[in-house]
Amino acid sequence: MAARPRKAEKLQFQTTSRQGKEYRTWFRGEHTNVLPHNRHFFKPGAIEKYVLKGWQPEAPAIDVNTQVTAFGSCFAANISNWLSKRNYNVLNKAEDAGRAYVVACGEGMVNSFVILQQFEWAWEDKVFDQELWHGYDTESYGYDPEVQAQTKKMFDETDVFILTFGLSEIWYDEPTGNVFWRTIPKDAYDPARHKFRVSTVEENKANMRRIYDLIRTHRPDAKIIFTLSPIPLQATFRDNSCMTSNAVSKGVLRVAIDELYRELRHEGVLHYWPSYELVTDAFAQPYKDDRRHPRDEVLDFIMMLFERTWCVDSDMDEAEQLRGFVIAGAAAGLFPGVLQRICETKRAFRLEKVLAREQLLEDPATDKALRGLLQVLLDAWKAEATEADGTSTAEPIAD
Repeated sequence: MAARPRKAEKLQFQTTSRQGKEYRTWFRGEHTNVLPHNRHFFKPGAIEKYVLKGWQPEAPAIDVNTQVTAFGSCFAANISNWLSKRNYNVLNKAEDAGRAYVVACGEGMVNSFVILQQFEWAWEDKVFDQELWHGYDTESYGYDPEVQAQTKKMFDETDVFILTFGLSEIWYDEPTGNVFWRTIPKDAYDPARHKFRVSTVEENKANMRRIYDLIRTHRPDAKIIFTLSPIPLQATFRDNSCMTSNAVSKGVLRVAIDELYRELRHEGVLHYWPSYELVTDAFAQPYKDDRRHPRDEVLDFIMMLFERTWCVDSDMDEAEQLRGFVIAGAAAGLFPGVLQRICETKRAFRLEKVLAREQLLEDPATDKALRGLLQVLLDAWKAEATEADGTSTAEPIAD
């Protein structure tokens, strides 16, 4: 009688959990910062803990007298507009900024090559033997000495440079290697010499290092803040999908910034502001329907964070920042949408009605965390009203 075949042994896989022995025995490093659950964001200070940690200056460095210049990708315009609206001294928003290209088309300078060209032109009198810079209507900007002088004056007076990098896809002139501001006007395009490619981490890091060195040479006491624009590519010139090309484009720049920061952080001059991570990771649906431009509420909250982190004279308190976070979270789908209008109008009695509901979110732990967040906001509003009129803040529970 033939022997029965042996039954295949069941493979054993290790399973781990927070309660298991194997989870506790792994060395977790000197610094261990975990990826948060959604509910972890529902506490005051969560954004600072889970996104800004490691990127905040020792103390705010921008006051009303600090001269700031911000340009680069179009996200830089949001920073300029916000600080200017809040009465900070933004040189590229000043009336006498004139025709400087970092003003006229500063938000169109989306790659590190072109940003570097502006510094080399202003401070080292470097010009190029061809037309590289074009406006939105394809007009050539040229190398006007008056514009150069205005740009140099602006850079010479700047105390804080905020430079936003947007993409790593570039068009260049093959014989010279010169990189264009954007692509090439149709009537000037020559397929024999005008080429497209994706620039490398090493190239972008070298450009950023050169920018850093020029600023340190000409404005040795200035602070430098690099940011990565969260606004994705509108189109790619690669033969694949725009979404996947955008991931590469942003990844190249983010790695270049991080490598340079790790090399230079000990000097205390170069800083990173995580605009990209704040938009793409901290909110559920941060973009408008065009899938490119962040919602206004999300942008406003990020600017609140920047002001409270970097600006000495900010009057933005924690309660106002928390209100901005709830508005942004509701607009981006992180919180129930009803909270947006309630927070915009600061109606305490409406917030009390929401808190009286049996369920706000499906997950019990997340629901509990959101209620805790909203209670902090409600208490702040009540205290604010009491301080304002010295009376009870009780409001009728009626519409």
